[in-house]
Amino acid sequence: MPLATFPYDTAEHLKTEEDIAFYIEAVLEDGDPALVRDTIGVVARARAMTQVARELGLPRETLFEMIADEGKPGAETVAKVLKALGRQPTTDPAVAPA
Repeated sequence: MPLATFPYDTAEHLKTEEDIAFYIEAVLEDGDPALVRDTIGVVARARAMTQVARELGLPRETLFEMIADEGKPGAETVAKVLKALGRQPTTDPAVAPA
């Protein structure tokens, strides 16, 4: 008998601004550009896509294009999105292995 699976949407679990902050922080530490792009979409869905697009001064469709699988948001776009989400990029030093 096959194992049942259920859809999982991370956006449904980002209930507070603290949840969003921890999620963004973890993804930025990973540094994977595709994951950063996906995270923009997840957080935008958690915060309401239209609201995020408005805060960015972009049409909603443009935000959808940015987070599409073939979208490649640059550093400037990521910084704008973080600002719209109430976050800012930081340059915390990486911890060197002991």
